[in-house]
This record gives sequence, C-alpha cells and structure tokens, in this order.
Amino acid sequence: MKYGIDIGHNAPPDTGARGIRFEDELTMAVGTRVINKLRALGHTVVNCSPRSASSVTNSLWQRCNVANLNRVDAFVSIHFNSFNTVVSGTEVFAASATGERLAAPVLREIVALGFNSRGVKNGAHLYVIRNTSAPAILVECCFCDSRRDMDLFDPEKMANAIVKGLTGQLPKPEPTPPPVQSSAQVLELQRTLNRLRILDRNNQRLAEDGFIGPSTTSATQRLQAILGLVTDGVAGDRTWVNIRQILAKPILRPNQTSGPAVRYLQFRVGVAIDGIYGPGTLDAVRRFQTQNRLTVDGIVGPQAWAALIG
Repeated sequence: MKYGIDIGHNAPPDTGARGIRFEDELTMAVGTRVINKLRALGHTVVNCSPRSASSVTNSLWQRCNVANLNRVDAFVSIHFNSFNTVVSGTEVFAASATGERLAAPVLREIVALGFNSRGVKNGAHLYVIRNTSAPAILVECCFCDSRRDMDLFDPEKMANAIVKGLTGQLPKPEPTPPPVQSSAQVLELQRTLNRLRILDRNNQRLAEDGFIGPSTTSATQRLQAILGLVTDGVAGDRTWVNIRQILAKPILRPNQTSGPAVRYLQFRVGVAIDGIYGPGTLDAVRRFQTQNRLTVDGIVGPQAWAALIG
C-alpha cells in the first residue's frame, strides 16, 4: 500500500501550536517514526511534508499536491492539539466513509495508550482532507498544552499506535546494538556541535575524533539545555530532530515563529531562552545584524544564518 504521510507544520510561516511542548517538535518525532515503521513493514511511503513555504496556504497546498501527484492510497496528517491547558485527549478527523474506516482503528490504538477519546470527527472543513484525492485522515494525537497528555506521551508508543491502527501490525523491533565507542555518528555529532558553537564543560571546542567522552557528553548536555530537552548527554532521536530543524535554517520572523531554531537563536544572540521570538529577541537580532553588517530587519534569513552557522 502507498501511504502519504504529512508531518504537520514545520514549514515557517506554517508553524504549530505552542504549549508545554511545541507541536512542530512533536509531529516531527512521531511522523518520522511512522514513516520508518511503515517502510519496515514493506509499504511505500511518500513524505508529503514541505521543507519551506511562502504562506500557510502554500504549505497546505504543497502537502496535498505531493500526495495527489504520487497517487497515494491513503493520506495521514499528523498533528497535536492545543486549547486551554485543561482539555485533553485524542481525536481523528475524516470526511468519507473510507476515511472513517481508516480513522477508527487509529483512534482505538491511541486511546489504548491511556488518552481520552474525543472520537472520530467530520473533517470536511480541513484543507488537507478536502483537497487530497485519496481517503484522508488528520490525527490530533493529543494536547501539547495538557499536562496529563504530555506526561503520558511517548513518541515511540504514539507512532506504534498509528501504524498498528493503519496496518494491523508492527515491524519487528531491531536488536539493540552494543555500545559504540567510536563511529561516524559520533563524528557527525562533534562536527555539528562545533558548527553550532556549542563548547564543552571547559568552554573548549570538541576534538573531532569520533570518540564519545566527557567533552562530547558535556557539550551535548549544553545543547540539550538550550533546546529545553532532557540533559542526558545522549544525542538520541529527539536531540537530532531539534538539531536538524536548526540546520534547515528556517526563516525566523518576530511574533511568527517558535521552537528549537528560535531557542538556538536566543542562545547565540544572548537573550533569555524561551523559544518565542518576542520583542527582546527582536532587539538582540537587530544588534547582531548591525554587528555583522547585515540588513537590519529583524528577520533571520539566509544571510543571518550564514553568520550564525555558516
């Protein structure tokens, strides 16, 4: 079967909800896992998520266009809700009988994880459901501003629930590899941390030798603290999802963008890190642009990113 998977938002100015955690981060963590698991089961998967967009409408159009051009058999858009910090639970939107048949088992599997069921709902008003040729569903996994939901949420379990709901099965888990002391992945991490100008506990750049040690671990912890992640010093999936969002060099605009790239920007320009591009960040960005002889407009685009990370 050919699935079109849409990782919601992540294409500024199309950015997700903000709560205890950021929707962009959550959809990326779940969506990439769903894609990998479906492929491991032998399905063809088309990633319908755009890397950039000129507007929210353009972002939505790109997602549908990719799905339609590739003639996917089913389209699944992954999202997280946000409302008033009190409401919690999972809902799945569909707009056809076939879509509802796709949605029901996905909802059932997610609810089995402990989330409240908000039901299968009519999604005829939603752009990506209305404009895809294939049967389509939009999964609101849970609420990113609900403490209950965020305490319960685990990206691996959520992805498993979606995949099992869609296919009725899960790929066999891969055996856990032995600990790696030196690898290309470690070398990539060290080079990336140096590129991002993240120093170790002694405020030194890392030796790019491919060996995990106290310096690399402490630098990883520093980056995790900047990004608001668990500071375990292990560059796992969540850490790399955040790193890749920074390396994608998204356009950052005042009062329009948030998330890992903004947190990193705030670290670099020396303001309080909250992940929100507000007035204080704007003033600091303008100073940075002035110091680096860039156009002083408060917009972090290609020139500013080149000055930040090359």
